[in-house]
Amino acid sequence: MRIQSLPTQLVNQIAAGEVVERPSSIVKELVENCFDAGATQITIDVEQGGIRIIKIRDNGCGIFKDDLPLALSRHATSKIASLQDLEHVSSMGFRGEALPSISSVARLTLISRTNDADCAWKVSADGSEKDFDPQPDPHPAGTTIDVRDLFYNTPARRKFLKTEKTEFSHIESLIKKMALSRFDIGFTLNHNQREIINLKPAELEYDQEKRIASICGSAFIENSVKIDFEASGLQLRGWVGLPTFSRSQQDMQFFYVNGRLIKDRLVTHAVKQAYQDVLFHGRHPVFVLYLTLDPALVDVNAHPAKLEVRFREGRLVHDFLYRALHRSLADLRPGNQQNSVVKIEEFTPIQPTEPDSPLPIKNRSFSSTPSPIQSSLSMNVAEDIKAYASLYPKHESITNDDANQSILNATEGTYPLGYAIAHLHSVFILSETETGIILVDAHAAHERVNYERLKKQYYEGNVPSQPLLLPLKIQVSSVEAELAEQEHPFFEALGFELNRSGPETIVLRSTPALLGRENMDTLIKDILADIVTHGMSQRVLEKSNEILATMACHGSVRAKRKLTIDEMNALLRDMEQTERIGQCNHGRPTWVEFSTADLDKFFLRGQ
Repeated sequence: MRIQSLPTQLVNQIAAGEVVERPSSIVKELVENCFDAGATQITIDVEQGGIRIIKIRDNGCGIFKDDLPLALSRHATSKIASLQDLEHVSSMGFRGEALPSISSVARLTLISRTNDADCAWKVSADGSEKDFDPQPDPHPAGTTIDVRDLFYNTPARRKFLKTEKTEFSHIESLIKKMALSRFDIGFTLNHNQREIINLKPAELEYDQEKRIASICGSAFIENSVKIDFEASGLQLRGWVGLPTFSRSQQDMQFFYVNGRLIKDRLVTHAVKQAYQDVLFHGRHPVFVLYLTLDPALVDVNAHPAKLEVRFREGRLVHDFLYRALHRSLADLRPGNQQNSVVKIEEFTPIQPTEPDSPLPIKNRSFSSTPSPIQSSLSMNVAEDIKAYASLYPKHESITNDDANQSILNATEGTYPLGYAIAHLHSVFILSETETGIILVDAHAAHERVNYERLKKQYYEGNVPSQPLLLPLKIQVSSVEAELAEQEHPFFEALGFELNRSGPETIVLRSTPALLGRENMDTLIKDILADIVTHGMSQRVLEKSNEILATMACHGSVRAKRKLTIDEMNALLRDMEQTERIGQCNHGRPTWVEFSTADLDKFFLRGQ
């Protein structure tokens, strides 16, 4: 067949295949146009899930009468004029394809009026880009776009649409996401003439948090950290959920780049790394985050529907996101929190391969709330070790004979975690503070303390070793014995002196001073198992944090070992100085606080 030019309407229908997937696709394109028009109020009326009617009205700048035909023509836009503009896109829409594509698969009417115009003008389109005849209309300043009978002329595509309920759920979810991107705009969503969403502009932080709570739930705000970091021309602000406030799905993760909601693998990886050793396995973090950077550093033209972007300095962006989130989670310690009272009735059940680089991050704003009470999460604890107090001989602690005095001192409020009163069931530390009581999972807390110390020592190349009085012979497989010999430098860096003495025998002569000396054979075998799992040297180095986590678990006080008052207080003081102390290495919560008000409420005091 001879080469021929396609009819304009068919070209637009082909383009619509990329832009218009379902009714929510139309809503996205049109609402983004409202953003670019400077609107402060947007009203979306939908009928039959958007299949029959989508009407979107804004109070933006409007469109001039003479520009209406151009607005409904392909590749016509007011947002770019040159290649340089395309490399610095700061608007939401810029291709000039949405309106003609939509009009080629639905009946579209556009009504618009500028602020200084005598009246509004109305025009209809069918995707052919001809026979435009603007007619006057009493519409107020702003724009209304009425889209009806989606896919009326392409019945094959209409068959792929889902039920009315499903299609509207996509629209509702989209509007909520877009409402989180622009707090300065009010949103109203009506379905079948019934109001579903009504959000007023939210300029103040309190109103912004109220909007987030209405979309993500009040528990999100109550269990999140507000962050605002800036470095190297990048700014990250927003809210990140505490590690103990996580979800089984990635359904509460909202990330915006220069106001545009995106899904990006680089961002996902940076967030995953930041949460790696504080999140319980199989759980996903929650966040509402806003990244602002020079438009020249991000390509928003990488996806037809603009759902993905391409960062020109991907490594810089990744490291900035990781450092900012990692630092925020690390700063969650007792005494560094605000409103740190857990509500009793609530329940909501990567690691860097090198130490933090001196990236000049400025923490401009920080506040936090505590983790909620959680259900008991079981965990197999390693073998018993020496008394906790023997590992911290320099601590000024309270003796057993002076336990009563420790309770009296608790009222002074000297320490955020107070003073220990009892060791409940040989598992939990009960501590009294100035404002209430605190329960601590001793093993989980000690595990985090050991882990952070081991990481610091390892990355500084200074893990103190302590020789064993009698070398320990360990029977292993021939493969494990060979690995121990091959990975001798790695074991040495961890604080172990380990030598091979036979085909299936290795000899341990020194251990990390922090861990004590009991049951080291089990620990060595576990580390060798990790090496077998992760491969040889380079892979092991990349997974060094997992090895250190294994060591920390083995070196922590096990459940059912009775702690003395001075041992418990030593642990409480260490917790107050340890980063990410709210969770153990496996993501389990380590401590929880009950205020006197919570206790009064529980026992109906004063009611």
